[in-house]
Amino acid sequence: MSLARSERIALVATMTEVGPDAPTLCDGWTARDLAAHLITRERRPDTGPGILIPAFAGYTDKVRRKAAEQPWTELLELVRSGPPIWSPLRPLDSAVNTTEMFVHHEDVRRGAPDWEPRALDPADEAKLWSALRRMAKMAYRKASVTLVLESLTGDRVVAHKAGDREVVLTGAASELLLHAFGRDAVRVETTGDPADVDAVLALERGL
Repeated sequence: MSLARSERIALVATMTEVGPDAPTLCDGWTARDLAAHLITRERRPDTGPGILIPAFAGYTDKVRRKAAEQPWTELLELVRSGPPIWSPLRPLDSAVNTTEMFVHHEDVRRGAPDWEPRALDPADEAKLWSALRRMAKMAYRKASVTLVLESLTGDRVVAHKAGDREVVLTGAASELLLHAFGRDAVRVETTGDPADVDAVLALERGL
């Protein structure tokens, strides 16, 4: 089973456990809102531009809010089943949904105040590290200092190059990936001048 599929199944299990009104790390969204986002993304390609282009965001949000009105169990089944057979995302599930499902699963898990990181299989951590390497430069493009990401296995990637001042973020690949996607509820260690570290941690991050 692919990581995208296993994370999708785990996400649905977590959503089932916490319920539709549980908070998430997605600002202002409950688990219901997040489920509606996922099925809108996979089943309403006409809303795709609104995810990236602010001018179309109102339409995308309208469709998402309408989708959220469905019964909770139906929403969960639509998330679990994934992209329909006619969706261009279906044959690309591993490519486009590995990080999507992992990050949003953690959005639900870490919406609770007593969250703890999961112990992931090393092979899954390696897949997340590969994903992080591909998007790191885009995620940290607004950094004002050189930024290095270092995994617990010693792998390193320069996420941004800007002069001699350097900040290093160290942690599990999964934690670093979440940070790169703009999440602050992560467990990472920092090295560098305190002011530079604070600036990096306050960055607007993501794709």
